[in-house]
Amino acid sequence: MKRLTITTFLAVAILSGCSSTEEVVPDVPPSELYATAQQALQSGSWITAIEQLEALDSRYPFGAYSEQVQLDLIYAYYKNDDLALGEATIDRFNRLNPAHEKADWVLYMRGLTNMAQDRSFMHDLFSIDRHDRDPEPSRKAFRDFKRLLERYPNSHYAADAKARMTYLKNRLADYELATADFYIRREAWVAAINRAQLIQRQYPDTRAARQSLELMVVAYEQLGLQEPLEHTKQLIALNPQ
Repeated sequence: MKRLTITTFLAVAILSGCSSTEEVVPDVPPSELYATAQQALQSGSWITAIEQLEALDSRYPFGAYSEQVQLDLIYAYYKNDDLALGEATIDRFNRLNPAHEKADWVLYMRGLTNMAQDRSFMHDLFSIDRHDRDPEPSRKAFRDFKRLLERYPNSHYAADAKARMTYLKNRLADYELATADFYIRREAWVAAINRAQLIQRQYPDTRAARQSLELMVVAYEQLGLQEPLEHTKQLIALNPQ
């Protein structure tokens, strides 16, 4: 009975996150559609907002509200976890508006959208921490935020992007540490050393870089490599936790 309850809950939760519904948006003037969409955005009614905005976008693709509708859709898709649709809308907007005045915000939203794709519904639901899952979305988000800082250093979103890069850097370093630990458990000593050295080169100011030294000690001991073992122990002494 408990299993059925959890399964039912998951099905309802997944379905409630979808933006598509059977309701048909009335054929009303674009100004009215836009006003309804804005009210929905303000109240956090993301599905309603998306319905109105999608109707505007499809019925009046080159209308007066066209650019703002796409910007609003990017935000609404992100808030409703329609991340693939959000990414597609970002790509479309950039193709049509390569030099838009809100290009920094669009790039920031790309970073947020990619960052959100690193989440797992099941992991969030059961508070499971899986550093060993594929971090490709986080890599993309890191590149997006880095590009934002390079192109728009004075952007209103620069400070938050920088803070998120710190988080993402630790996320990526933790993934590499989990991989190095996997090699240790498989007794693949050389592979573990190579992965630990990668962490120290690419993410030197992370906790994972310090922890990777401990794995290198294990690997060097197993390989009987005394000189690098002593050097690594010295680094550990110089970098206490």
